[in-house]
Amino acid sequence: MHDQTERTGADRAYAAAHAAHYSDRNLVTALRLYSELIASRPNAPEAGYSRAQIRNIVKAVVPAQALLDAQIQLALARLDCSEPS
Repeated sequence: MHDQTERTGADRAYAAAHAAHYSDRNLVTALRLYSELIASRPNAPEAGYSRAQIRNIVKAVVPAQALLDAQIQLALARLDCSEPS
């Protein structure tokens, strides 16, 4: 039987990021920790949770129009297009 008190590395990393996010209200550290978790364990369930938390932070601190503008620029770059001069 699995000991539920034993935490995985991804679980500990997510807990640290979550604490920085919600307990400490340190969004810069939270973003860094969530990003590191995603990079180190991209397929872990905690990576999915981290992606959701990053989206929450972004939506809270970046105005909607700025997000839309950035998404358009990313799409154009991926499509290898440029805006007319």
